[in-house]
Amino acid sequence: MSRGTVLITGASSGIGEAIARKFHDEGFDLIITARREDRLEALKSELSEQNVTVIASDLSNGAGIDAFLGAISAHESAVDIVVNNAGMMVEGAFTDLTDDDVAQTIGLNITALTRITQQFARHMQSRGHGRITNIASVAAFHPVPGMDLYAATKAYVLSLSESLSENLRGSGVSVTTVCPGMTKTDMVDTALAANLPPFMMSSSSEVAKETFDAVMSREVLRIPGAANQVALTWAQHQPRWLVRGIGGLAARILPKT
Repeated sequence: MSRGTVLITGASSGIGEAIARKFHDEGFDLIITARREDRLEALKSELSEQNVTVIASDLSNGAGIDAFLGAISAHESAVDIVVNNAGMMVEGAFTDLTDDDVAQTIGLNITALTRITQQFARHMQSRGHGRITNIASVAAFHPVPGMDLYAATKAYVLSLSESLSENLRGSGVSVTTVCPGMTKTDMVDTALAANLPPFMMSSSSEVAKETFDAVMSREVLRIPGAANQVALTWAQHQPRWLVRGIGGLAARILPKT
């Protein structure tokens, strides 16, 4: 018997795919979305076709978000848990980014997450139960020179999610934010990852397990990995100019691809 239905965005690879596998292994039905329909269908075939629904969507623009929200409305009443995992990071200096780079990053990391969260928060609040989980990043806690736009969008995700967790307290709807550090995924810069010690890198499956545990216990905030927790605790007790300066130095000396 199914334990419920989970909607997962950005489920075609990386953390999103690992989260889908984890919830499936734990007995949940899945609704998975991403741009790459072939990857979603392959995952569906590998898992259990009768328990997995695929909705291919490009959530980086308004038309794609509208189309997805229209398509998901038919399944809305069945969704018990939403995991907003879809996100993107563009490389390069902020002043070199194109208008499309900026629009797509904000569209996916902020606009899509906000609209999906709002739609399901309304529905879950009206029925008195549900769980929403937004995947942010340790980059949400302080400025990250070299990843300016990405870090700023994740700071938005963290702030929105923590606020909603309080606004919805007592409604039966929980909002959890998961803030992974560097994770071995397609999105991570390989040169940057190669210069980090192994204990600073997590696997997608490790992040997925911590996400599952945080969702099921209705935690407000989960930071996967002891090293990430220590680093953030240290940074929160230092002056912002120091944290900012160290980030700027790292951005200048780490190799670029």
